[in-house]
Order: sequence, then structure tokens, then C-alpha cells
Amino acid sequence: MTDIIIIGAGAAGLTAAIYARRAAKSVLVLEALSYGGQIINTPAIENYPVAAHISGFDFATKVYEQAKELGAAFKFEKALSIRDNGSSKTVVTAKGEYEAGAVIIATGSKNRKLGVAGEDKLIGRGISYCATCDGAFFRKKNVAVVGGGNTALEDALYMADIAEKVYLVHRRDAFRGEEGTVERLRQRENVELVLDSRVTKLNAEKRLQSIEVTDKKGNVRTLDVSGLFVAVGRIPENRDFGSLIELDSAGYAIASEDCRTKTPGIFVAGDNRVKEVRQLVTATADGAVAATEAVKYLNS
Repeated sequence: MTDIIIIGAGAAGLTAAIYARRAAKSVLVLEALSYGGQIINTPAIENYPVAAHISGFDFATKVYEQAKELGAAFKFEKALSIRDNGSSKTVVTAKGEYEAGAVIIATGSKNRKLGVAGEDKLIGRGISYCATCDGAFFRKKNVAVVGGGNTALEDALYMADIAEKVYLVHRRDAFRGEEGTVERLRQRENVELVLDSRVTKLNAEKRLQSIEVTDKKGNVRTLDVSGLFVAVGRIPENRDFGSLIELDSAGYAIASEDCRTKTPGIFVAGDNRVKEVRQLVTATADGAVAATEAVKYLNS
């Protein structure tokens, strides 16, 4: 019997483990892959307080080691489901079952990818899924943003202040995002809207050099860009727990700033939660809050 089981060893889950252990609660962290979550793919973090220049892998390793030194236990097993026993919860994995007084779901979300050949190999080498995280590395360079929602529009507007040239590629002839933002983009001289088009090829050696886009008529155009920001949506990792936590239409867990779900004793933290800003600093904040609330629940 463990006090708190944390599902996910990303920034939110690791921070939750630190806060729970500092409250003298026993902690088991279950992680399907490797500690760190999405942040390990980021070559450099420059927007986190104190750590002005650190790689995502180094950041994740430091937080992981801190949690381990405080006594958090780790098992690299995928959580498949949770059973609500009332005063306790059972987390089922492919290898066994684990019981705890409270569970924090910190499974995060994964980027929806373009599905173009070579995409995975170029992550961190020209391809990014976060303009506010990595945009500064493409100052005065040509970049492309792919997507048609508010995130893509805002990413393009953000990059217009940094990059030499911004191509905004969208598969339709109209955007789903706010028209006001679209109009602001149309007024920027260094922004070009590439509509009715899809990215069909990535050209690279060690890093991205250009992309090919194909329009609905089959015409192919090559865009010389150093960076490609993909903003075609995210997929929250909540599907296995949907019976115990309320999800919105996109699959994000509905919980307020206290990270409590509809099921007493189950909390959510990080990018899998409904929220406005999904950044490293907000993920760690969620982890601290979720652990604090879990401790309150156990002590009540």
C-alpha cells in the first residue's frame, strides 16, 4: 500500500513526487517510457526561472534524480486502468496491480504529427511543436508554421517578430482560428499565407533545409526554411481513465486549479488537464498543486 501513486514521470509527475515526499508520503511513480516526458526532446530551455540555459534532457534528469534522492520509487510500467475502491485506488499495469490512497494522473499529451517521412528524426533539428519554446533559435531565419487553429495563428504572429520570413501553411482555404488574428497576419509584410496546401516532403541533411508543399491541384512548391513549427493539435493521454475523470470534447481532463477530478482521491496535473497555457513552468506548478491537494485528501 502506497500513499500516492503518480502516473507519468514528466515535469508534472516528477514535481508531484518531490512535493509528496517532502510531505512524508510514500510515492510510487509509474512511467510507460522514460522519465522527462516531452521536454527531453527540447535541445535548450531558456524560459524557465533560474535555469537560463539547460537542455530538456538535463533538466528532466535533475528533477528525476531529486525525486529519487527524496525516496520516490519508480517502476517503468504502463498504467492501463484505475479501479476506485472508495478509500483506496488500484492502478493496473501490464505487470501487476498497485494500491494507493490517492492517484495523480500526470500523463501529459502528445503532439499530433504531420505524418511526413523523416519527421521524428528532425525533432530538435528544425522541427518543433512549440514556437514560444524554440522560436528564439530561428531569429532572422525563414520558418514555416503548419495549422489552421488559434495556436497556429498565434505561433505565426509570434514568429513574425523573430524570423525573417514566416510561411503559414494550412490545408484549407480558410482558418478555424480567430479572424482578428488572421487579419493581423495579413498585415505583416514578412508573413505569407500558403492555403489549400499540405506539407508533403521534408528536405534535410543534418538539419531541416526546406519543405515541399502540395496544393489541392497537385502543384508542388519548395519553401526554403530552417524551422518548421507544427501546430495541428495535441492528443491528451487520458483515454484509459475516462470512466473516473471527466473529459472535454478534445479529451482533456476537466479539473480546476486545485487539480481535483470528479472522483475523490484522483487528481490530474500537467498538459493532460484543461488549461490555457501549456508550458514547462505550468506543468511543474500543476505537479506541486496536485501533490499538495493529494496530501490534504489523505490527511482529511
